[in-house]
Amino acid sequence: MRDGTGQLIVLAGATGDLGGRLASALTRRHARVHALVRVGTSETRKAAVLATGATPIEVDFDDAAALERACAGAACVVSVLNGLEPTIIGLQSRLLDAAVAAGVPRFMPSDFSLDFTKTRPGDNRNLDLRRSFMARVDQAPIRAHSVLNGMFMDLLTGDAPIILRNRRRILYWGNADQLLDFTTKDDVADYTADVALDADAPRVLRIAGHSASPHDLAGIMTRLSGQRYALFRAGGLGLFSVVIKIARTLTPKTDEPFPAWQGMQYLRDMSSGRGKLSPLDNERYGKTNWTSVEDVLAAPV
Repeated sequence: MRDGTGQLIVLAGATGDLGGRLASALTRRHARVHALVRVGTSETRKAAVLATGATPIEVDFDDAAALERACAGAACVVSVLNGLEPTIIGLQSRLLDAAVAAGVPRFMPSDFSLDFTKTRPGDNRNLDLRRSFMARVDQAPIRAHSVLNGMFMDLLTGDAPIILRNRRRILYWGNADQLLDFTTKDDVADYTADVALDADAPRVLRIAGHSASPHDLAGIMTRLSGQRYALFRAGGLGLFSVVIKIARTLTPKTDEPFPAWQGMQYLRDMSSGRGKLSPLDNERYGKTNWTSVEDVLAAPV
């Protein structure tokens, strides 16, 4: 754990799940955290930010001068914003411009995902947005760092349609031995805090709390439950692409960043191996308490 004493970190997105965890991780390292929140943010949300040890700073994200003032004095500006093009490209670009104008030396975009630097353009809408912003930030006169972490491991007990407990099956597409990268939100926040405080951090850092194949997941669930979990191959990746196209066509247009077909695109990038994280930078800050898939799946659902 790095010592952040004397460092100011400006954080955008602290009212979100990952952002709140990151704010707490930074304050545990004794960093001062200014959490940028929109003008008119509810007192309840501001109180939640205060509870992390961060200081909420109301700012008009459309006011370039106000954003620049809010970024002044920071060692690093960190974005944990989430959304579609108006957020990932538009709002983050305004935040980047403000950081540059304020003379901030480092910037961290909200890139928390599988390795989109190795995936195919056009295969994943949300990752295409991150790829576009990466090109934008790499042209700016500021040092940038991105943390890539695979899938949030927490989703294995929730939204990710992989472990079918009621049928005792592990759903997969393609190869049952393809390793998939998972990292808990707490581990991502913990590691990201160290990156935000590290002036010598590289451009891209890849982490995975645990890598497991569908075959491995079946074994883990069998051990934990005492009941046999079998593999259920839904089809090859070509068929998966057809299913994704149909799902996207039939889904009403929405501003939600994660409709069902988007999650399917993400799973396809994992299942193909193109988004696999390698080499890993897990050991850079001496972190050894990575949460395993078995730890997460053993917890009560």
